[in-house]
Amino acid sequence: MAGWSSEELRRIAETDDLHISPFREDGKTYGTLTWIWSVVVGDSLYVRAYNGQRSSWYQAAVKQRAGRITAAGMTKEVAFEPVDGPINDSIDDAYREKYKGSPYLSSMINPRARAATVKIIPQ
Repeated sequence: MAGWSSEELRRIAETDDLHISPFREDGKTYGTLTWIWSVVVGDSLYVRAYNGQRSSWYQAAVKQRAGRITAAGMTKEVAFEPVDGPINDSIDDAYREKYKGSPYLSSMINPRARAATVKIIPQ
């Protein structure tokens, strides 16, 4: 499985237009595109659910483990991998940097959102 190219990650990091669409229950039909914040840490792309693990897109991503994203003019088939552990501190820092000044930032780095962190891996 190839990872993200440095150009793809740069483009995604510089924009605020990532939409996520995990597969529905049938594993074939894409769910509704949902706009979410994204950050790049190292050579990986991460997203979090504002409403935590109750978020419908998060539940679908964890259950189906695959879907599609659109960002920075690209559409990519992707895999979703739940994330936990120390990497969340670096993800918090990336959110602070990218979204500084936003009234929603504190909600994206609180325990509820941290518990719903997903790594997006291109297929």
